[in-house]
Amino acid sequence: MSFYVIVRGPLGSGKTTLSARLADRLKAEHIAIDQILEKHHLEEWENGYISESSFLQANHIAASSARPFLRRGTPVVIDGNFYWRSAVDDLLRCLPFPHVVFTLKVPLSTCIARDGVRSPPHGAEAAREVYAKTISFDYGVPVDASGSVEETVELLWRELKRQQMPEV
Repeated sequence: MSFYVIVRGPLGSGKTTLSARLADRLKAEHIAIDQILEKHHLEEWENGYISESSFLQANHIAASSARPFLRRGTPVVIDGNFYWRSAVDDLLRCLPFPHVVFTLKVPLSTCIARDGVRSPPHGAEAAREVYAKTISFDYGVPVDASGSVEETVELLWRELKRQQMPEV
């Protein structure tokens, strides 16, 4: 049996970059919730945030994509803001396989700076709003993601080993 990893954190924390690198190292499938939201036009906004129901719909698409890989023994790495606790809980219910949830910890200033080099950037105000919502609760294992990509992937890898995930 395989396992999956959820990487959550604020905009600009490095979720997608770190998840892609971790997936490469694990020989895993990588699923990005942001891409699902965009591809399926699920970006319904409520009070300045993408709605909880949008994330729940994206979870079901992600879970449907992940299940065949997990059943074949291929690990899966899923990244997203997951600024609704219910969205994390829902995804865990949808995928009854061994798993680890990581919450990336980075200063707001780092998130804004990293977002600023994207093309196009989301902007400092969006970074502040998503940051506030995402850090409003912790879930799983906190990981300091303020270092380099390589350093942070190594932290994630060591934690997966500590959690005794298969195939690590």
